[in-house]
Amino acid sequence: MSMVHHLQTARRGEDAAAAFLEENGYRLEARNVRTGRGEIDIVAWSPEGTLVFVEVKTRSGDGFGGPEGAVASRKMDSIARAAGAYMSRIKYEWAIRFDVIAVVLQDDRIRHLRHIPDAFFPMGRL
Repeated sequence: MSMVHHLQTARRGEDAAAAFLEENGYRLEARNVRTGRGEIDIVAWSPEGTLVFVEVKTRSGDGFGGPEGAVASRKMDSIARAAGAYMSRIKYEWAIRFDVIAVVLQDDRIRHLRHIPDAFFPMGRL
């Protein structure tokens, strides 16, 4: 897969995830946040008022298992460091959550979207 195709696939997945969150009462705060310590795909406020950091994983087809399996310990650490930097930037010290949204595309259409709230909590990593 070419880098351009990979980026287009990732963008489609992130767009689908953002739309899903909005349809389910989340208020989007930011997308593709770079902090120098990592990147966060989506930052949103849950309907309950929790600040949520969302990692979106997108795959074209079912091969290699579900996309959510790609969120390994190293990626969790990176997201946690970026979240900590983001929280410092906005001076926020309250409840947070780390979610994963797994998107499977087939023929450039959403075949499956799975939202995993509280997918992980990186203890001591912020």
